[in-house]
Amino acid sequence: MVDLNNISLTEIVKLVKLKKISSLELTNHYIKNIEKGKKLNCFITTCFDETIKNSKTFDDKKNYDGLLPGIPIAVKDLFCTKNVKTTAGSKILENFIPTYESTVTSNLWKEGAVLLGKLNCDEFAMGSSNETSFFGNVQNPIDKNLVPGGSSGGSASAVAGKLTPITIGTDTGGSIRQPASFTGTVGLKPTYGSCSRYGIVAFASSLDQAGPMAQNVKDCALLQEVISTYDSKDSTSIDFKRNQYSKELTNNIKGKKIGIPKEYRVDGMPKEIDDLWQKGIQYVKDCGAETIDISLPHTSYALPTYYIVAPAEASSNLARYDGVKYGFRAKGENLVDMYEKTRSEGFGTEVQRRIMIGTYVLSSGYYDAYYLKAQKVRKLIKNDFDEAYKKVDAILTPSTPSSAFKIGEKKDDPVSMYLNDIFTVPVNLAGLPGISIPAGHDSKGYPLGLQIIGKAFDEQNILNIAFAMEEKINFENKITDWWIKWAKIVQNIWSIEKIINMRL
Repeated sequence: MVDLNNISLTEIVKLVKLKKISSLELTNHYIKNIEKGKKLNCFITTCFDETIKNSKTFDDKKNYDGLLPGIPIAVKDLFCTKNVKTTAGSKILENFIPTYESTVTSNLWKEGAVLLGKLNCDEFAMGSSNETSFFGNVQNPIDKNLVPGGSSGGSASAVAGKLTPITIGTDTGGSIRQPASFTGTVGLKPTYGSCSRYGIVAFASSLDQAGPMAQNVKDCALLQEVISTYDSKDSTSIDFKRNQYSKELTNNIKGKKIGIPKEYRVDGMPKEIDDLWQKGIQYVKDCGAETIDISLPHTSYALPTYYIVAPAEASSNLARYDGVKYGFRAKGENLVDMYEKTRSEGFGTEVQRRIMIGTYVLSSGYYDAYYLKAQKVRKLIKNDFDEAYKKVDAILTPSTPSSAFKIGEKKDDPVSMYLNDIFTVPVNLAGLPGISIPAGHDSKGYPLGLQIIGKAFDEQNILNIAFAMEEKINFENKITDWWIKWAKIVQNIWSIEKIINMRL
C-alpha cells in the first residue's frame, strides 16, 4: 500500500510507469480527498465522471508515454478548458463554457494528465486573499481561520491539502508566490513569455503569467517543463531554447553569487521575517554560494507603479464583459441601461474598484500624469535588476511581509491588502522569473517563504538554488485539518499491522 498523501509527483509518475498503481486508483484517491476537504472551498467545478472515464481510457493503453501519465490534476479557474465551465471566480462568467482549450492546459493533457476540476480564485485574479471570489472564500488547510493567499488561493490550498498532486496558477503581481508562502508550498512565476497566455482569462496582459505550484521544487520543475512552450497563438510568447528543468535539476550551486537587496528591509517588517531572511542567507552559504549586498533603488516605487499599470490594463481587458456576446446579462430598459446593470451586478467590489482606477488613469488629462509616468518608472525598476545581474546570479528576498492572516482581517482595508504584494510585484514589472519556497514558521506555526529571483529565462538557475536550499531547510508543513491527520493515522496503523504480520 502506497501513502499517496506523502509521496511526490515524480514518485507517483514512476509508480504509474511501472504499473504499480493505476490512473484510476490515483483518481479515486484524490476524489475522496476532495470530498473530505469540501469545507476548504477549493473547487468551483468538478468533473469526476469525465475524470474517471479518462483515467480508465489511459489505463487501457499499453504504453505509458508522457511526463504526466494518467495524473489527475486540478487547475485554476482562469484557464479556459474546452466544454468545462470557466468562471474566473466571477458572477459575470458563472455559466461560461469555452469551446476551446488554453495552450497551458492543452500541454498538460498532451503529456497524459486528466482534469479533476477547476479551482477557486479571486475574481479575475484581483486579490491577495481569495476573498473576492463570487463563489466564496477559500480556507487555508494550515488553519481554517486563515486565508490561503491570492489570487491562486484555491490552487495553493488544494496542493497543501492534498486535493491535487500538483496544479497551475497565474501570477500577475505575486498570485502564485504569495499563496505558496502562506500555505507552505512551492510556487514558480516564470519569465514573462515563457508560458503561453492563450486561453487564460486576462487581467493585466503585460504582467499575467502562468506557472506551476507544487509540494516541492522537483515537482515544480517537472510541471514547468510541461507547460513552458512557444505558442504562435500568443503574440507575447517567446521562442527560446527551454531546459529539461526536472532532468537538469541539481543541488550544486557552489560559486553562485546571490544578491541581498537592502531595499527589501522595509519599515515595520516583523522580526521573524527578517530572521527567516537571515537564515536563508546562511542556507545559501551552507550550499557553497556567496552572498553580495546589492541595491535596487526604485523598489519603493514598485507597488504604486503596479497599481496604476495593472488596473489600467484590467479596465481595457474587462471592457468585453458587457452582457452582449456571452456571460451574465442583466435586464435593462435600453442598451445602455443593460450595460450598466450587467457590469454593476456581474462584477464584485474589488473588480469594480480596479476598473474605476484603471479608467481614471487612462482618461484624457491623466494619462500622461499617471499611466505614462508609471511605465517610465517600470523601466527604471527593470534597469535596477539589469544592473544587479551584472554582479550576481540570483537575488534572495522574503516572499511576503507576513504569514497568512485571518479571513476577513483585511477585507475592508484595500491598501493594507495591496501591501501583501510588496516583495513580489517588482518581479512582474520587470518580467523576471521568481520562485517561493517554504523556509520556516512563525511563532504560531504558520509557514513563511523565501523568494529567489532570477535573470530572464534563467528558470533552471533559480530552480537549482531552490532545490539546494530545500534540502538544507528540510521544511515540514504543519497541517491542522482533520482529514490529513486521519490519513496519517490510518497509514501508521497499517504500517504497524504490516510489521506485526511480518514478525508473525
